[in-house]
Amino acid sequence: MAHSAILKPGVNCWRIEHADRAAFLVDGAEFFRAFRETVKQAQRSVLIIAWDIDSRIDLVREGKPDGLPVNLSAFLNCMVQRNSKLHIHVLDWDFTMIFAPAREWMPLYKQEWNGHRRLHFFLDDQHPTGACHHQKIVVVDDQVAFVGGLDLTTGRWDTPEHRPEDPRRRDLEAEPVPQPYHDIQMIVRGPVAALLGDIARERWFRATGQKLAAPERRAGASYWPGYLAPDVENIQVAIARTIPRYKNTAEVREVEQLLLNAIAAARNTIYIEAQYFTADKIGAALAKRLEEQDGPEIAVVLPEHTDGWLSQNTMDVLRERLLRRLKASDRQDRFRLYYPCIPKLDGKCVNVHSKMIIIDDQLARVGSANLNNRSMGLDTECDLVLEAKGETHVQHAIAAFRNRLLGEHLGVEPSEIVARLAQDDSLIRAIESLRGTARTLLPLPLRVTAEMDALVPDAQVIDPDQPMDADQLIDEYVLGEEREPARYHIYLVAFILASILGLTTLWHWSPLREWVNVETLVGLAAEFEQARGAPLFALGVFLIGGLIAFPLTVLIIACVLVFGPWQGFLYSLIGALLSAMSTYALGHLLGRNTVRRFAGKKIRELNRRLAYRGIMTIIIVRIVPLAPFSVINMIAGASQIRFRDFVFGSAIGLLPGMAGISLFTDRLAATIQKPDLPAFAVLATVVAIIIVSGWTFWRWEERKRNSRLRAHAD
Repeated sequence: MAHSAILKPGVNCWRIEHADRAAFLVDGAEFFRAFRETVKQAQRSVLIIAWDIDSRIDLVREGKPDGLPVNLSAFLNCMVQRNSKLHIHVLDWDFTMIFAPAREWMPLYKQEWNGHRRLHFFLDDQHPTGACHHQKIVVVDDQVAFVGGLDLTTGRWDTPEHRPEDPRRRDLEAEPVPQPYHDIQMIVRGPVAALLGDIARERWFRATGQKLAAPERRAGASYWPGYLAPDVENIQVAIARTIPRYKNTAEVREVEQLLLNAIAAARNTIYIEAQYFTADKIGAALAKRLEEQDGPEIAVVLPEHTDGWLSQNTMDVLRERLLRRLKASDRQDRFRLYYPCIPKLDGKCVNVHSKMIIIDDQLARVGSANLNNRSMGLDTECDLVLEAKGETHVQHAIAAFRNRLLGEHLGVEPSEIVARLAQDDSLIRAIESLRGTARTLLPLPLRVTAEMDALVPDAQVIDPDQPMDADQLIDEYVLGEEREPARYHIYLVAFILASILGLTTLWHWSPLREWVNVETLVGLAAEFEQARGAPLFALGVFLIGGLIAFPLTVLIIACVLVFGPWQGFLYSLIGALLSAMSTYALGHLLGRNTVRRFAGKKIRELNRRLAYRGIMTIIIVRIVPLAPFSVINMIAGASQIRFRDFVFGSAIGLLPGMAGISLFTDRLAATIQKPDLPAFAVLATVVAIIIVSGWTFWRWEERKRNSRLRAHAD
């Protein structure tokens, strides 16, 4: 019986276009090699759109097969050096700081990305708050393109063997060897590659304001990697996208609609591999099919747990909530959850990072979009889709792709999968019959306790499916003023005072007093205070601290402890102003765009306030800091605020906070040295005055800002 078409341009995909060749690249080693072989043939243009990219990785892990560099940045620079007509454009997501430890540090300023005028590198921050650009696209001369879940970065290279402790997986001399990594990329050749080039150029324009011309299509070059046999030829390939609403960009949810339509159309089998599995609408669609009397079998391969403590304690909890709902809907025993098991991984698991779904032998979708909510409407995504529509050669290619993946996970040849499917006429029974004791697929255990589940909020908080305005987020998830704010602040004061009392008690009546002798520390501070040049040294510390964004409060406390409350306050004020002026000058030198990329997305409110300019603006952002001290200085330097206003506003705005910190530090030190009732009473009074003063000013400033906004709205 013929299958009705699932793909509908303008509904669940953007466009459908011809490809004369296509192949599924399973795991990073195959993608890295194919990328390198294709770029070697580039004549005019290479476009790389990435969630992450790292100049330091090696594309080939076994020798130098052609004498060209194997390192990514060296290879790209070599390509533009040997071809005077070639331009390479790399657009990377301007990541949030939570990802910084795992990323290449300050790539904008590295010689590897800026060493050649025809190698263009830019960070893209044009997305809603909390979103990310998650597409992974490479387009070479609009002739060949790659799309999938793999980035050219650390931790991605691996082979289908996923050998334990394979030293080739090690990036940048990392120890220990990273965990096995499983993912999928597609390579396509033909007119569909030009459409992907259009997507990449549009992203570049939105990020940089620079329009790139499409390269002339030149005859002669194959572009296809010479060693790679295509999985299928002469096919139609669809492109499905997720684009969040942002500024003048309309929302696009083609990926979500495609998945819903594909699940509804399934007759016999749904095979899924996914990194995350938390999308509410997708889960509801699968549950509906499981509740049917004669619905399809559903087999899902997931990682045993996701990567990282934070993800395991948030996304894994949301995943398990969805999985429990699906199990409850499985009335006909047609649902199985698996994870890949490889012996001798010593506590590690295979990081299943793929984003893939196969419906019967009729449709295969590979791309960047996860099965989580944010990939449906918040992040920027791009998928490729093949639909057979009765064409036998496409059906065979889709079935062979699924069997290849199952063979990899079960440790058997794809031919054994084919034989079992023919014998059992059931995907689940075929998998169950081939599960062994060595490399295999194991049932995914559900391990989240009720206590852990109760700690994790609703999915729309952790995994939203659409952008949310910052003010809306505050209104929805932060307690309003009408909910007894006074009681909250009484609790806060009580907590601070109790903490101080506990510290004092600990210091006076515990071994801590023996380990860290107060008199000794005070003596050392006094000796330093009397040293020649001590004040100049302190001012130098403030200058250096500002340049490396060291917390100003810590420097003030140290200064007061060494020089006493009055001299410490004076030196701190002078040092802070010197630091502010130096980082202001640095911001002025670097310019607005550079500072904006460095500071990140959290400076929107600060930019809005600095737009008023003048002394009063600086005073307010000093008293109510909206960003770290050095970041405020650099942004002010890159803006149009006059230097004189900046210095005077900073001096006035810093006075109250510095006075409070100095007084608090002095009284805390006195209380620790002599923890009697009068000392504690004075310290408690100082803390209360600081809190009440800060709260009063904050309320005044909020009322003033709200009145400005109302006047602007009127």
